[in-house]
Amino acid sequence: MLQLHPGSYALIVSHENISNNYYTGVDKSMLVPNTLFRSNGAAILLSSRPADAAKSKYTVKHVVRTIMAADDEAYGCIWQTDDAEKKQGVALKKELIGVAGRALTRNMGRLGPLVLPVSEQAKYAGSAMLRAALKVAPAGAAALVPEAWRKPYTPAFSKAFDAVCIHTGGRGVIDSMQDSLGMGKAMVEASRASLYEFGNTSSCSVWYELAYAECFNGGLRRGARVWQIAFGSGFKCNSAVLVANRPVKDMHAAWSRFDRSKMYAQLEEIDREVAASRARRAAEKAKATSACATSERQ
Repeated sequence: MLQLHPGSYALIVSHENISNNYYTGVDKSMLVPNTLFRSNGAAILLSSRPADAAKSKYTVKHVVRTIMAADDEAYGCIWQTDDAEKKQGVALKKELIGVAGRALTRNMGRLGPLVLPVSEQAKYAGSAMLRAALKVAPAGAAALVPEAWRKPYTPAFSKAFDAVCIHTGGRGVIDSMQDSLGMGKAMVEASRASLYEFGNTSSCSVWYELAYAECFNGGLRRGARVWQIAFGSGFKCNSAVLVANRPVKDMHAAWSRFDRSKMYAQLEEIDREVAASRARRAAEKAKATSACATSERQ
């Protein structure tokens, strides 16, 4: 809109409203949103006035939008509907995780050529050409190529950005992106802190994370590249790349009382509890399997 209307302002207001779709029924697939989302909001002023360039914090460098509404599975995986008792809510279907993965892959496929270093683009292109060649190669040729080379190469997006703001859909979302994209602990700290402190605030989360990046670790240097990525029903996956016009270090009220050491201590405690729980389940399963085998022998 700003490109179409030079010399204009746009006020962006992101708000997560959980009361509008609060579900009072008993359908489990529709109860999940009640526990996932939290109310919060953010407002951002954008400008296409040349006179504002010098005082603006950032320049919006790229916006990449991926919408999968033509895919019925993607279109229906998040759906506002009525349950059997005519109570309205939002149903999250089991296909959601797979759909989100496909949407992210498509979005990154379009974003990569815009932001990745030439070295990473070359590795990705080389991987794609090798796998294409192996498909038409004589039988047994693939065995001569190391297994790691036969797998699709995932570019190191961490080399393209100084800060990343990941939609706080859940801890698993952040863990998955950190592992698959080779991001360090510091790169995803803003996302973990936002999920820990405010919960899943949906589209607002990427702005809370940007504010975090401005508050801690020395803020953002001039020229710093920030990747914001978020998901939504439809199904859609959108990315925005911001470039800092000047050094940005501000303490936002939302983060003024945040204690990072407390967050990491509690996250480590959760990890220990999860590991202990998994160990107990594994032991119980092994015990049950052993008892079943003994019974069969008798």
